[in-house]
Amino acid sequence: METDQRSIFTRIIAGEIPADIVYDDERVIAFRDIAPKAPLHLLVVPKTEEYRDVVQLAAGDPGLLAHLVAVANTLAGEHSDGDFRLIFNTGAGAGQTVFHVHAHVLSGELEEGSLAD
Repeated sequence: METDQRSIFTRIIAGEIPADIVYDDERVIAFRDIAPKAPLHLLVVPKTEEYRDVVQLAAGDPGLLAHLVAVANTLAGEHSDGDFRLIFNTGAGAGQTVFHVHAHVLSGELEEGSLAD
């Protein structure tokens, strides 16, 4: 779990930590996961720190959530065959380690031990 008040994602957005950025607009940024669980594993992250998880985001800014999903869809089409999983971990017990809302976009064959249906 993070101890610094500013999340690693906030530091990536600020350009303090390098990332393999594949998308960037005024509302979200997307980059490759450093420990991919599938051939395509991107993170789509809102640029605001206001929301810790997807439940807070959905309640506080459903338009931003819809934009995040649209970006995930576009990226899956550009970087894979268009089929994808969109995963939000919500809470430490569910595997969330960075408490700055973000979506995992996965496409292709998942690694063994990864989330499956």
